[in-house]
Amino acid sequence: MTSKPTALLLADLGVTKTHSRPHVSNDNPYLEAQFKTLKYRPDYPTRFGSQQDARAWAHTFFDWYNHEHHHAGLALLTPIDVHFHRAQVVLQKRQAVLRAAYEKTPERFVKGPPVPAQLPKAVWINPPVQPATTDRIIMSSIPRNENENSHCASAVPVSFGG
Repeated sequence: MTSKPTALLLADLGVTKTHSRPHVSNDNPYLEAQFKTLKYRPDYPTRFGSQQDARAWAHTFFDWYNHEHHHAGLALLTPIDVHFHRAQVVLQKRQAVLRAAYEKTPERFVKGPPVPAQLPKAVWINPPVQPATTDRIIMSSIPRNENENSHCASAVPVSFGG
């Protein structure tokens, strides 16, 4: 018995290949970024001894990823801080430290007082296309639910905090 090439096996299973094309809803840049972070960890093994070993390693990785890893796309916050609405408290403390550093040695800050990065209002895999002016008038009469872009099938909004 011979094995099939992976591409044929995936096709038989109905799995679609992606090539990280922009503006294609099948690709998830957040998942791909997480996978890259996983693969580049210094403790990522060449091989796992068993499924239990892989699960134990993944458990440790995701605990670190969610509780300790500071994400550039989240204003250098951890996902757990954003999820539990602690982001503003952390950002206020960060601002206080930056203000104190600026007051102590302003010459170090050639661009003026430093400001910490802020959380984005929303994150999109595929941002909704702005409708033409006439479409905007027609669409303004459509009742909306809490997701203002619910008319856009490919829009996947993620909001942060309150």
